[in-house]
Amino acid sequence: ALAVERVEAFTALCDRERAPFAIVGEAIDEDRLLLNDRKFDNAPIDLPLSVLLGKPPKMQREAEHRKVSRPEFSTAELDVGEAALRVLRLPTVGDKTFLVTIGDRTVTGQIVRDPMVGPWQVPVADAAVTVAGFEGYTGEAMAIGERTPVALLDAASAARLSVGEAITNIASSGIERLSDVKLSANWMAAAGHPGEDAALYDAVRTVGLELCPALGIAIPVGKDSMSMRTVWEEQGEERSVTSPVSLIVSAFAPVPDVRRAVTPQLRTDVGPTSLLLVDLGGGRNRLGASALAQVFGSVGALPPDLDDPARLVSFIAVVSDLLSRGEVLAYHDRSDGGLWATLCEMAFAGRTGLEVDLEASGSDAAAALFTEELGAVVQVEASREADVLAAFAERGLGGFCRRLGSLRDDDRLVVRDGEEVLIDQSRRTLRDAWSETSRRMQVLRDDPTCAEEEHALRLDCEDPGLQPHVPFDPAQVPAPRSAARPRVAILREQGVNGHLEMAAAFHRAGFEAIDLHMSDLREGRAALGEFRGLVACGGFSFGDVLGAGEGWAKSILFQEPLRAQFAGFFAREDTFSLGVCNGCQALSALREIIPGAEHWPRFVRNRSEQFEARLAQVRVEESPSIFLREMAGARLPIAVAHGEGRAEFASDRDREALAAAGLIAARFVDGRGAVAEGYPTNPNGSPEGITAITTPDGRATVMMPHPERVFRTIQHSWHPPQWGEDGPWMRMFRNARAWAA
Repeated sequence: ALAVERVEAFTALCDRERAPFAIVGEAIDEDRLLLNDRKFDNAPIDLPLSVLLGKPPKMQREAEHRKVSRPEFSTAELDVGEAALRVLRLPTVGDKTFLVTIGDRTVTGQIVRDPMVGPWQVPVADAAVTVAGFEGYTGEAMAIGERTPVALLDAASAARLSVGEAITNIASSGIERLSDVKLSANWMAAAGHPGEDAALYDAVRTVGLELCPALGIAIPVGKDSMSMRTVWEEQGEERSVTSPVSLIVSAFAPVPDVRRAVTPQLRTDVGPTSLLLVDLGGGRNRLGASALAQVFGSVGALPPDLDDPARLVSFIAVVSDLLSRGEVLAYHDRSDGGLWATLCEMAFAGRTGLEVDLEASGSDAAAALFTEELGAVVQVEASREADVLAAFAERGLGGFCRRLGSLRDDDRLVVRDGEEVLIDQSRRTLRDAWSETSRRMQVLRDDPTCAEEEHALRLDCEDPGLQPHVPFDPAQVPAPRSAARPRVAILREQGVNGHLEMAAAFHRAGFEAIDLHMSDLREGRAALGEFRGLVACGGFSFGDVLGAGEGWAKSILFQEPLRAQFAGFFAREDTFSLGVCNGCQALSALREIIPGAEHWPRFVRNRSEQFEARLAQVRVEESPSIFLREMAGARLPIAVAHGEGRAEFASDRDREALAAAGLIAARFVDGRGAVAEGYPTNPNGSPEGITAITTPDGRATVMMPHPERVFRTIQHSWHPPQWGEDGPWMRMFRNARAWAA
């Protein structure tokens, strides 16, 4: 809805963005909804609003609790070693890489924490963290909590645990206080099914009237789905599936300094450390509806619960204080899979062995290892262990926090109960089990060879992961010859969404970044002659249909005024151009009008047959590119987010000609610095790892990865702790500024 006097401005906006719209009606003062049909000269709808928006009829529902008696799950005859592997293979516990890497997680350039953690990019993060802008460090965190299986035993317990898990997850982000947290609640139930209405009532009541008031937090928004039951007939027999009452809680909170956030990655570079368990379940170690019970075909009888809200409030206060002081090296909450899954995921992210003793956890060590009571494991420096334990004790949590163990120098995870060894397994064996489901899903869905190559890399204990080498000072600013800000066109087409972070990078480098839509050039509102630089940005041009960037290029090549304008710009010796992602695909398809680009490839579907979103590593090659001056030899992490990034040359002769002329500007490399041919270190399958190319004069450069999304250190999913404000890729934009002078 918009005011009549704003229609003209709205029309101009939609025309520029190529967004079709129609004015379908107007608001009137009458208590009436009227739809006219000019074709048939009638009014299909002529309805008093009192009928549509009047008082709804009163509804009365009767609900009865349905008591279900289930046997308790016993660990008496449990083979702990077998149980450990079964739990890791359970899909709710296991590796989610197959889901995570197919979605763009770097767009906007304001993502600080995504699911992938550490140099080996393991998907175990507790919370998402974003920064509020391209300057400063304030931001926001988001986390999710859910415990639907528990609702099979007690819907109220499941609801309380969902809220509790969302909070123990978001605690890793460095929120200042629990009262800053706001929740969104997504309720789902099979309304009308015996027992489910009463279960839903119990769950809503405990969260809305009891737990959240006790925690001092609110649920200002949410949604519901009340038809979580489906019925069908098969071979004359009625079949049905009924979902238990489910509450999915999303927690949001401001973060005063996103650099405080920690991950589950165990640190091995800070000397001796200790692992501490904060057990908010108070040693009750209930196993009802746990992953352990599920993998043995059981549900159990007594589920975990959030028994004392005050305990959770104190926990958040202590963790927030410790994070603000830099006392926590790593943090991971306890949820699906229990303490065992927590420890394994931390070990996977840190590529280290563990030595853990459960003797202080009670008489049932197996229950302590697999219970899914609320809690967390924190890693601290050994010299600070006593101080951290004292901090928990001061808040009344002294009896709930204890030393659990430490790191091992070898590759084994050893869990003891005093003198008895419960588990002694290699990390490789455990990682194989944890990632088995992800591998199998990828084999079915993606290119099977890629799936097997990625799994082999996960299990390669010698893989060094991301190993940046920065042979220059990222904070050094190449001096431009003038203080004026050259104008650079941040060019975009319908659907492009990577323009804001690109503009921010060029702005920081000293350019005047101008938003330029293709429609501006087409309609004559702007001309390329006004600019020194042109940057074709990435992200879903034309809805990212197959060959999206090539479609963008054809809209230039097949319209003579635009073709002439672009050809003239590329021919000017005082201009530069850059294409990234879809923009790379577009400029490569303009090779016939870019001087020196005749051997450039086109970019086609990734070898994996999937959209690839990863933090990969590239090596900057010696080339004439004005963007990459004095960066040769650098091995740098970089954001990847594309579905069509595989360089396809018209012939081997073209590829060889580019290489011979020194026009290959960057290649994907593995952790050892070797050119990456395998997946996922080469995420798109380009020959010889080629991912950036340039022209003989270096004025035109195209690349598939996104340097504009990692020009600040905090934008990296992982980075060495000693890096400062500027990431190494910032040099690329400053090089362009020094050249443009």
